[in-house]
Amino acid sequence: MTAIVSSIPAPADTAWNPTGAAGAATSPRVWVAVVGSTLGAFMAVLNIQIVNASLADIQGAIGAGIDDGGWISTAYLIAEIVVIPLTGWLSQVFSLRNYLIANAVLFLAFSVACAFAANLGQMIVLRAIQGFTGGVLIPMAFTIIISLLPKARQPIGLALFALSATFAPAIGPTIGGYLTENWGWQYIFYVNLVPGALMIGMLWFSLDRTPMQLTLLGKGDWRGIVTMAVGLAALQTVLEEGNQDDWFGSPFILRLAIVAALSLSLFVWIELTSSHPLLNLRLLVRRNFGFGILANFLLGTALYGSVFILPVYLSRIQGYNAEQIGMVLAWTGLPQLVLIPLVPSLMQRFDVRLVIAAGFALFAASNFMNVHMTAGYASDQLFWPNIVRAIGQALVFAPLSAIATSGIEKEHAGSASALFNMTRNLGGAVGIALLQTFLTKREQYHSNVLVQSVSLFEEATRSRVERLTAYFLSHGVSDHALAAHKGVIAIALRVRQQAYIMAFSDTFFLLGIALVIALAATLLLKKPSHIESGGVH
Repeated sequence: MTAIVSSIPAPADTAWNPTGAAGAATSPRVWVAVVGSTLGAFMAVLNIQIVNASLADIQGAIGAGIDDGGWISTAYLIAEIVVIPLTGWLSQVFSLRNYLIANAVLFLAFSVACAFAANLGQMIVLRAIQGFTGGVLIPMAFTIIISLLPKARQPIGLALFALSATFAPAIGPTIGGYLTENWGWQYIFYVNLVPGALMIGMLWFSLDRTPMQLTLLGKGDWRGIVTMAVGLAALQTVLEEGNQDDWFGSPFILRLAIVAALSLSLFVWIELTSSHPLLNLRLLVRRNFGFGILANFLLGTALYGSVFILPVYLSRIQGYNAEQIGMVLAWTGLPQLVLIPLVPSLMQRFDVRLVIAAGFALFAASNFMNVHMTAGYASDQLFWPNIVRAIGQALVFAPLSAIATSGIEKEHAGSASALFNMTRNLGGAVGIALLQTFLTKREQYHSNVLVQSVSLFEEATRSRVERLTAYFLSHGVSDHALAAHKGVIAIALRVRQQAYIMAFSDTFFLLGIALVIALAATLLLKKPSHIESGGVH
């Protein structure tokens, strides 16, 4: 199957420049297309975290239970991860301009529709369609950057794309928390309208009309499409719901896991044996792309995992509301606005692998800084780890994207884009599922250890119970036995809180280890032949 970019025409006054000469002029229309498409990718990624920050409010408004409310996010993620690999082929069928603009319009329409959902069923369906249309915006932006920009200008485009990949998840809870606390949860969906209208206008102006090729529908890799869609949907559901349902202790999760394993194995076999595959999986054996994909997967694990774990810690241990959580996480995002524009010049001056390694080292260090948490570990203590994390994230994404896709031919750009973006999202899904289970298990472990040390046979414990009993008796409790019982409960709650804090510390350590492995994968990348005007060749 011809790759997506064969259907992307350069604007009339811009010729395709595969060599990326330093002096190559780039049409303003190309830059408008790049900015417009990256704005769309930013919005699509933002809508994952902006909703998660306000999930409790949405659940209450539409009458969803705590367990069922998770499907509001899960539906979006499943649809998004399924559509990402399909975008290259579908943009060929319907033409890039038609496909991208139509999905942008539908994304806005279903964003607004979500604000009017009356019950959980409606919200799940609307969020799934929103995710399906939003998922198109992510790989399309990446493909436009590596297809229409000359090599010398691609680092600038990839730096813009990094704002969607790393800045959007970090700033999402901040925006979501502020809007929910001050305006109402509906505004987390309305916020898409103004930037969305700007995006549509930019794409309408910058992308050339090309004819649709509906005959390709009959020539599509339907076996690959079906097995991939079923496998990814089943896998995403297993990852999202597994911890809640006790993983393979649940027949539902076990059956889905078997479906996912069989479907994805069959998909890989089909793609490797088909003469016109949906995705060119052979790109993964190329050294830079293969190790780049591994590092990108681990980046997604740490990126989405840390955005998941910090709000849980702040709400459960510190009692922060959505807006307060957003203000803490803002410092993982705001510095990137200053740093990401500087990354292309760093790529020009230094070995790209060293820039990536420095970024992963800082990102890992930011997690290791949180491994000695205490009950008083809150916004002030998290400030510097979040700043270090922001610097690390800013240094990683654009250089990693550039070196991983260097040498990828124009006809394989669609497959490269789909695989690169899909693996980052899969890394996030795996990371969140892993961290949920790890946090639960470590809390149980630390609780068991601490309970053994907190015994009524210990003098320190009895003394503490006596002091708490006296406290409750002096604060309105008249019965001595009841006051003593309240004292024992207070100690038990404190023990459990301390066990959770220790579990969160272990979780940050695990994230740091994942990033160290990503750093090691970076060191295995082959040095690019040369860098010209900030571009990787």
